[in-house]
Parts: sequence; C-alpha cells; structure tokens
Amino acid sequence: MRFAGFPAGARATVIPNLFFSAVLGEIEDPAELVVSCYLFFALGRRRGYPRFMTREDLLAEAPLRRAAARLEGGAEEVIRRGLEAAVNRGTVLRARTTPVKVSESAVELYLIHTEAAREALLSGRLAGIELSPAPEPLPDDLPPSIYALYEENIGTISPLIAHELREAEASYPPGWIVAAFREAVAMNKRNWRYIARILERWRAEGRTDATAGRDLPGAARHRDLEGRYRGLVRR
Repeated sequence: MRFAGFPAGARATVIPNLFFSAVLGEIEDPAELVVSCYLFFALGRRRGYPRFMTREDLLAEAPLRRAAARLEGGAEEVIRRGLEAAVNRGTVLRARTTPVKVSESAVELYLIHTEAAREALLSGRLAGIELSPAPEPLPDDLPPSIYALYEENIGTISPLIAHELREAEASYPPGWIVAAFREAVAMNKRNWRYIARILERWRAEGRTDATAGRDLPGAARHRDLEGRYRGLVRR
C-alpha cells in the first residue's frame, strides 16, 4: 500500500544534526541504522532525563521488530547486532543494573550518548537505579569531535565541509584540532579555512611555534597586532 503522506502538524522526532553529518556515512550494517533511528524515536516518547530504555523494552517494540525482521538474522538478532554496533561506535551508551538479589540477573539499559547520559552513568545511578560498573569504558575525558566543534562554533555542516572535516580528523591529533578551533574563536575568525591554515602551519612548523593571529592576512594581522600593542608602539 502506498503511503499517503505526513499530515500537517504531525509529531516529529528530534535527531541531532551530527548523526547525519558525522555518523550516517560511517554506518555499514543496516541493523545499526534501524536500531539507532528507532531509539531516537522511542526515547523521545519517554519521560525523565536522561531517558533510557531496557533491552527488553526495545525487543517489545512492534514497529522495530517488523523492520528488523526484514533484515538478515531475524528480529532479535538484528536488534542485538544493531545495539552492539551503536554502543561500539559511541552513539549509544549501555549500562547494567546491580541485581538486588543473588537470583536476579542484571538488566541492560540503553541511552543516547549525551553529556547528561555520560554523567549519569559515571555517577553509578540512573533515575534512582543502582548501576553495575559499565563494561564499556566511558569516554569521559575524550576531546569533542571535530564535527561537534564545527557545529558549536561555526554552523551547519555541508557535505563538502563534512568531507574536509573527516580528512582533517584523520590527519591531525585531537588536541591540535581543539586548539585550532580555540585560536580561531579567540581571533573571531569562525571559518573552516582559517582553522585549516592553522593546522597546516602547525604540521609544517610544529605546534610549539603557534602564535595567535599568525594566520591572518598580512594587513589584517598588522592591524590586529597594532590594536593590541598600540600602547607599546612609538610613532
């Protein structure tokens, strides 16, 4: 049966732009895509913060089971495989409850990887539930991704920029990328071309030679230095 279209005012599911610009192109297994997209939808209907679902909750979702059943392996295997891939990628966080009784088994909880979700898991409690130590190391001290830095400091990522960001992430240390964005923001030069020049210079000359404002065009750099050190310059 042909779909009749979305009615005006239909409810929508919020999915971060970074999922499309930084994650979607890296997904190879359809199971991961189906499970990840459905998790955004299902968690959007939950209350509380951060929101989470158990593995059993997901297995009981009829639309997800129908979609997963069309893929190789059957519904339960596809959902298991999709969750595992999303956890390994880092888009989804997993925790296990601490059983109250010896006879009980741990329950798996799944959350979209956000700062609030990470802090909740690191605290060892989630909505009053005691958690077992997470089997996956939480990326608590990892620097933000280059895609997150771009969206926070510059704007929406186009397909062309996404390609350049992917190449830069593979070419430079994470600390350099964070520092380059900081320098660009400090100089009020919020554009990728300026940041890319900083990284290229550091690769050619070494990071220790970094000087704020050095990548400005000659006249602009002169005006910037003149403005900051005018009181020290004699005419």
